[in-house]
Amino acid sequence: MKISVPREIKNHEYRVGLVPHSVAELSHQGHQVFVETGAGAGIGFSDDDYSAAGATILATPEETFAAGELIVKVKEPQLAECARLKASQTLFTYLHLAADKPQAEALMRSGATCIAYETVTEAEGGLPLLRPMSEVAGRLSVHVGATYLHKAFGGRGVLLGGVPGVAPAKVVIIGGGVAGVNAAQMAVGLSADVTLFDINAHKLIGIDQMFHGRVKTAFSSRAALAQALREADLVIGAVLIPGAAAPKLVTRAMLKTMQAGAVLVDIAIDQGGCFETSHATTHQDPIFIVDGIVHYCVANMPGAVARTSTLALNNATLPFVAKMARMGVSAALAADPHLMNGLNVAGGQITCQPVAEALGLPFAA
Repeated sequence: MKISVPREIKNHEYRVGLVPHSVAELSHQGHQVFVETGAGAGIGFSDDDYSAAGATILATPEETFAAGELIVKVKEPQLAECARLKASQTLFTYLHLAADKPQAEALMRSGATCIAYETVTEAEGGLPLLRPMSEVAGRLSVHVGATYLHKAFGGRGVLLGGVPGVAPAKVVIIGGGVAGVNAAQMAVGLSADVTLFDINAHKLIGIDQMFHGRVKTAFSSRAALAQALREADLVIGAVLIPGAAAPKLVTRAMLKTMQAGAVLVDIAIDQGGCFETSHATTHQDPIFIVDGIVHYCVANMPGAVARTSTLALNNATLPFVAKMARMGVSAALAADPHLMNGLNVAGGQITCQPVAEALGLPFAA
């Protein structure tokens, strides 16, 4: 199969769909890999590295998109990239369509087969291609939250772990999935006072056991969350409904009860965000302030640590890329129901029900 890897063009996005060792594996299996020049340069992978792994280097995005039957990316295609897709091609990348109707409609117009990393499943019930980025985003959320608590950024001027004689910051984490647990690990490691909310009692039991009581757990009722927000220094939104828009769990009214200079980090922003006041930001301009509360809502958060993120993502995506290349996309989808769950757009129609419902578009089973 012919596989293309374009250079990512989203703001400060340095990740790349395939790293050289993945290209070498696919080349060894007899597939042709085309890589746009400079695709991996931002994380230390040169064109020479890709050439040595067996890739053909192409000079422009137009050439790169045109060369491949399977297009492997990281972030959702920008509208200019959607326009380059053809009905005969398959796109394999993060899509997050529930919060992006223009992209969904552009992909429908292309006629291409579009498989979203974030809705591919596994036998154990998890999301194997979302997990590595959720791990990164969860851990990173505490780093950025601690930074934006600095007074110079409009934060409260609070040190996350405190010091002897001074209480640590209060961290509220909403969601006990992969991102939330990883955020809790980092926050506890920095000696913060951590409370994690979820609506799944079994998750809360597991988290309590995992952290041996060092993380307080709470059922996520509206009243309990509102109470915690009043005293919070850092709030991390880590909720996920696979394929669907994130629920708005922190309202504008709740914001007005919070301490001035508190920080919100919205990991769910790719799915529309879980704070009512959230809107997507970029690494270039990452924060904004509403009612005295600092909001960090960068839509490609793991891109801040692009090398770590790319390597982690490739570990998860390469087996699926290899399967599609070996079997053909149609046969691979038919043989693997978990890969089929990743199919979001095909033949000009939305094929993921939560996406269709979120966007008010027809669903094609």
